[in-house]
Amino acid sequence: MSQPRLKTRLGDLLVTERIITEEQLRQALASQHRLGRKLGRTLVELGYLSEHQLLSFLSQQLKIPYLDIAERRLDPNVAKLIPEVLARRYRALALEADDDTVLIGMSDPADLQVLDALEERLAPRELRLAVVEEAQLLNAFDSIYRRTQEIASYASQLEEEHQQTADFDFGSLGREEGEGGATVARLLQSLFEDAVQMRASDIHIEPEQTQLRIRQRVDGVLHENVLKEARVASALVLRLKLMADLDISERRLPQDGRFHMKIHGHAIDVRISTMPVQFGEAVVMRLLDQTSGVLSLADTGMPDELVEHFRRNLKRPHGMVLVTGPTGSGKTTTLYGALAELNEPAKKIITVEDPVEYRLPRINQVQVNHKIGLDFSQVLRTTLRHDPDILMVGEMRDEETVEIGLRGAITGHLVLSTLHTNDAVTCALRLIDMGAQGYLVASALRAVLAQRLVRRLCSKCAKPQVIDPKDKPLIEQTLGEPLTTTTFKAPHGCQACNHTGYRGRIGVFELLELDAAMNEAMRSQDPQGFTAAAHRHPLYRPLALMALDYAHQGITSIEEVLKLWDSGEAMA
Repeated sequence: MSQPRLKTRLGDLLVTERIITEEQLRQALASQHRLGRKLGRTLVELGYLSEHQLLSFLSQQLKIPYLDIAERRLDPNVAKLIPEVLARRYRALALEADDDTVLIGMSDPADLQVLDALEERLAPRELRLAVVEEAQLLNAFDSIYRRTQEIASYASQLEEEHQQTADFDFGSLGREEGEGGATVARLLQSLFEDAVQMRASDIHIEPEQTQLRIRQRVDGVLHENVLKEARVASALVLRLKLMADLDISERRLPQDGRFHMKIHGHAIDVRISTMPVQFGEAVVMRLLDQTSGVLSLADTGMPDELVEHFRRNLKRPHGMVLVTGPTGSGKTTTLYGALAELNEPAKKIITVEDPVEYRLPRINQVQVNHKIGLDFSQVLRTTLRHDPDILMVGEMRDEETVEIGLRGAITGHLVLSTLHTNDAVTCALRLIDMGAQGYLVASALRAVLAQRLVRRLCSKCAKPQVIDPKDKPLIEQTLGEPLTTTTFKAPHGCQACNHTGYRGRIGVFELLELDAAMNEAMRSQDPQGFTAAAHRHPLYRPLALMALDYAHQGITSIEEVLKLWDSGEAMA
């Protein structure tokens, strides 16, 4: 091809066009020499011009198009004309191809060394170039260069290696270190790499009679990949059991364990649970990224006013504070954020967890072990004799744990814990249902924080949308007033969000601080009176209203808000 070339060096051109000054160029060249980066990237990082200005300039000078690929549906087969390692190194992506040409999107199309390398690799096709923002390229790499094909390839390889032996025990491969065992290891490595790349919170391995179903939970929604090699499931499960130090001979009973691994610079704690099913053993793995650390309360998405009230309850010298919500709603994340704020040399903090999810310095964290009888109630009784100021109990699971926790709260300790209920009001009443005395709950319980997670709209592609007229009455009933607008933002789909329209999640909260009226209803064991008093509290604001606030702000969609109501939860 006739490669587009800048007639003058980039820096000199930018100075000539008065986009940057001579002094800015001098400083950028000094920084480039010191850090070994490209000049264009250095200029952008120093803030002398925006990436958009730089790429628009290159597009004009080189007479090539400046493309927005965010919403473009890219063909993975075309993209893989450039292997992932080279695509990421060169910041180059194959966008279109035919028998004669390939359209390459690049963040720096003036790099002649990269162009020469691409031309040699893609010959005899001729290169056509386009300018693309680096962030869009990186998002496209994560979306396209997934490990699904690699995973299928390793599974097929295992099947082919032993297809002549109908009664071959694939489970034995999990123990081997030879060729078969190495293939199992590579298959698992690809599986974990793909999950981390897609920001998955869980991996599900589900064997069926004629296929193996592997699913990943991303932003609360499961995405599946189906492999036809059903027989390799036993090898995967056995290798995972070995990694988690579980009993590999026991296939009839559920087992739980954990192990640690590093994937692409991420320190991942893996919690594994196995369960016997009709065609083998199903496995669910929760992935906890220790690299990102513990979120602060502000980072959970809690509004400033609510954070202030929640902190006020955390600073009390004694009493019980509960966080409630369904499984996977972020309760433990919120509690760890609270512990991080309370963690100081003057306070003794002990946690009782099943399992310990994040390691925190200075805090005594106890792992429950049911196999040897070390359960919540037993550990809790012991911790009270270790002179704690603050106790965190992973979950109020039974009457004995509730009783000990409440008594600890009225004898000079701050007790934090979680409970599985639909909202803050029913959380307080649930303690009585579990056998606690009303007077004890009224004396100990200070506040209940209920929460959910809703998906964040992708900021790159969210589009305005008028709500469905049939949903309007339900929303207005919850608000207690007419809607001021019927136009909200809705998911659309682009490279950045893997064409789902959502990227990440944010917490929705309601805080119930108990007052004299609620405590009196609690002592009288009057659930209706307690509920009425809670709804009268001036600071109480139901989950539904906060979720609607997010929809008004364009953070989430009405579709996500309505899911809370459709599940029968979050209603005021």
